[in-house]
Amino acid sequence: MAGQKRITSWVQTEIGTDEEWERAYKAFETPEEEIAKFKKRLISLGAADWPRDADVVELFCGRGNGLVVLEECGFTSVEGVDLSKALLKEYSGNAKLYAGDCRTLQFQDMSKDIVLVQGGLHHLPILPEDLEKVLLEVQRILKPGGRFIFVEPWQTPFLAAVHYACSISVLTSCWPKLKALHDMIEGEKETYFRWLGQKKMVVAMLDKYFLQEKKDARFGKLFYIGVSR
Repeated sequence: MAGQKRITSWVQTEIGTDEEWERAYKAFETPEEEIAKFKKRLISLGAADWPRDADVVELFCGRGNGLVVLEECGFTSVEGVDLSKALLKEYSGNAKLYAGDCRTLQFQDMSKDIVLVQGGLHHLPILPEDLEKVLLEVQRILKPGGRFIFVEPWQTPFLAAVHYACSISVLTSCWPKLKALHDMIEGEKETYFRWLGQKKMVVAMLDKYFLQEKKDARFGKLFYIGVSR
């Protein structure tokens, strides 16, 4: 288990997490399930072709299961950033950890080959301002030709069906995973639904800062790969 001494802090005070949301998150998906999901996802996004000595940083990395997958895939320079020290302490591995705000990264200009986000931008409190701050930082720290890998919730027919299922109490009462998802959505509904309601703005802003290499919306997620301009 990673100790606090291995976490470089960019924030003055430790940020806690919502305990009810955390309980729902842990009930929804075990670390093993999340690792398997992330591994399948990264392979589908072309990770097998990325240089193994690439400088990779995952933003909003949480408990670090994405970092575990990157290490298991053979990447040798892996770093993770999250606002919560408590979540970072749950990570076990060799990646460098930073407790910090992804709107104000402290990495050097043009120092990263790949920046990865797997579900953190929809927590941003102010749109579009906070999203633009993060994307500007990502653009700044990427080397010329570097890639930004983006996976976030997206309003698709599949997600609409999931939301409907979450509203049916008889289903949530007999399906613990669905109940956990319902509780997670309730815990973040203000930022979550604001994010889902601004699809055109999100894509326009991504294309403003990156050359689109791939964009695919499926199963309630947007998968986007952009190359640094």
